[in-house]
Formats: sequence, structure tokens, C-alpha cells
Amino acid sequence: MLGTYFYHEIIRKTIVAFGTLFNNIYIRHENSSGEVVDETKVGIAYGPMQKFLAKIQQQAQLNKPIAITMPRMSFEMTSIQYDSTRKAGVTQTFKASDGTNLKKVFMPVPYNIGFQLSIFCKLNDDALQIIEQILPYFQPSFNLTIDLISSIGEKKDIPIVLDNISFQDDYEGDFTTRRALIYTLNFTAKTYLFGPIAESTDGLIRKVQVDYYNSTDVATAKREMRYTVTPDPIDAGPDDDFGFSESWETFGDSKSYSPTQQRDI
Repeated sequence: MLGTYFYHEIIRKTIVAFGTLFNNIYIRHENSSGEVVDETKVGIAYGPMQKFLAKIQQQAQLNKPIAITMPRMSFEMTSIQYDSTRKAGVTQTFKASDGTNLKKVFMPVPYNIGFQLSIFCKLNDDALQIIEQILPYFQPSFNLTIDLISSIGEKKDIPIVLDNISFQDDYEGDFTTRRALIYTLNFTAKTYLFGPIAESTDGLIRKVQVDYYNSTDVATAKREMRYTVTPDPIDAGPDDDFGFSESWETFGDSKSYSPTQQRDI
């Protein structure tokens, strides 16, 4: 079974979706009259906090070109862990369509992906502006809709849970030492991973038939009517919407067929 190639890019899509949550945050500075003197969009990039912090600390001389623009945010994936609380039957399947063919899909496997968001600021007020634009949305989770498998239109609401918040203010040192004001937010994305998607071997339901009897006693009841529904045309695909043909067949005491009354709906 292992070795069958498939790649749905679910983890990659989850990482991109997480970063997109924080790519439109601004800070403002006001003068004594309450007028906005400047507005800055906070940049965000994927990468570990240590690399951004090292870039700040290794720029010892303050008269050199800009080492890094602050405020700044970075995020990274920190862990992947199976979530047994959301486990479903491993052999359960459901049908999905790619527009032409019917697919058989096994139930997804629940996994938690850990993320760390770091906020670097020069002023504490800048950091507080960023924090207050993030925290109200997490109580403690925020649902994010992700197109996990676009070929079959499988979209799910992925809860992004805020686990904890911490901050550090490294202000000790001489005047040539840069200050590092860092807020760290840890999140958990409760996503799902899918296995390979196979062609369905069961086929489509091409005909539905219901028989009506004149009694609830199955042993002696006589069938009086049969109701049949078939797709129109009979070779309609899973996503076709050409309507249905229905027919009624009436049975007498001798169970002989009467003329069929058929109409399209």
C-alpha cells in the first residue's frame, strides 16, 4: 500500500493560510493633537525567530544601512501531531466527484499543526497595537476555510487555536546594543490529511425502484403499484442535471401490467 504517489499539498496550504491571517496589519503614530502622522504596514515572513533576532543583534553599528525594518512579524511551523480526539473510522469512505468521474475517498486523518508567530518591535506601543488587532478574533479559536483538495472540491473549516502568549524585553546593555522587544504567540491548526483518492468501483445509482403494497402483512400483501426513477439521459454523469424520468406501473389481482404512465420532471 505504501509507495503509491499522491500529494494534496494540505500542509503547505495550511501554512500559507495561517500566514495570510496576519498579512494585513497596520500600526499608526499620532501627534499630540491626535492626528495620524504615519501609518505602517507590518511585514511578515516565514522563518524562525532566532534568525530575525540574530540579524538585529549582529548589526552593532547604528550608522550602517538598515539591518531590518521594525515592527516585523515572522512565523514558522513547529510541530505536527496526531489528534486522537477527532478520530473517525479508518475504513469509512465517501463519494466525491471531480466533475467527470466519481471518486472514492477514505475519511481524512486528523492532525494538529503547531505554529509560532513572533512580533518584533522597537516600541512597546507598536507591539500593543499589533497584539490588540489579533487577540479579539481568537476565543480561543478562529475558523479558517481551506480548500484541502481542490480537484474534488473538498473544503473544511480549520480551527486555528491560540494556545498561549509570552513576551521578552531585552533592554539591558550599553547604548550600542539594540533593544529586542518580542511577543511570541503559539497556535494550533486542527487540520486533516487525506490519503490517495481512487476511482469508485461501485458506480453510480442508475435506477431507483419502490413497490407499494395494499397491506403491511408482507406474506399475503399484493403489490399494487411500482414507482421507478431513472436519470435522463441514462448515461448522465455525477454532476449532470438533465432531470429524471419517473414511471408508475399498476398491478391488478392477477399482477398483470397496465400501460405505463411516464413523465419527465
